[in-house]
Amino acid sequence: MLFKLGKVVGRIIAGIIILGIVLVVTYLYFIVNYPLSYQGIIKEYSEIYDVDPYLIAAIINVESKYDKNAVSNKGARGLMQISPITGRWAAEELGIDNFHLDMLFEPEINIMIGVWYLDILSSEFDGNMQLILAAYNAGSGNVDNWLKDQRYSQDGKSLSRIPFEETREYVDRVIKGIKIYQLLYEDRFEQDPSKDENQLVPFINNLRKLIKGFVLCK
Repeated sequence: MLFKLGKVVGRIIAGIIILGIVLVVTYLYFIVNYPLSYQGIIKEYSEIYDVDPYLIAAIINVESKYDKNAVSNKGARGLMQISPITGRWAAEELGIDNFHLDMLFEPEINIMIGVWYLDILSSEFDGNMQLILAAYNAGSGNVDNWLKDQRYSQDGKSLSRIPFEETREYVDRVIKGIKIYQLLYEDRFEQDPSKDENQLVPFINNLRKLIKGFVLCK
């Protein structure tokens, strides 16, 4: 009897350990794939431009994985992947003195411009999240053209289909990311968060680059 009871207890303990391992691995997966950094900067400009901080956090993750030195193959720079043309336009509108493109690698400048641009797109597309994100990725000119095309829009106000696969996936990833960031970092922006970089983020990004380089070399 005691032997059978011992086996049952052993199975329960083993089950608890396995469940604990699964929960830890799951948590680590989300922390690695949905990091958060520069919360103070995000909060500051989300309040100035009345933009959801979780939207900003999700966009930064999709755009650059919080790599402040990221550069796209089209020359977009920094955390929110600001293009040179948008950077120069924003610098003129925002009165950024002695602007040069390397300033887009500065987290505060980059986030300020990115959130300012999101605010402009929100006004242009009447707060429609799908259109705002599509325009952030593909340009407002493309979105305007799609809205006028019955293949992609029946009412001229929303898109039934986004023709660019990259943009389609981008919109889906950001919207999914917003929900995950709200769950992982609930109330994080209600506190007085740090403007500094989360030092875990560059470590993770460097590790990613190392693994990617190793795979490519093979």
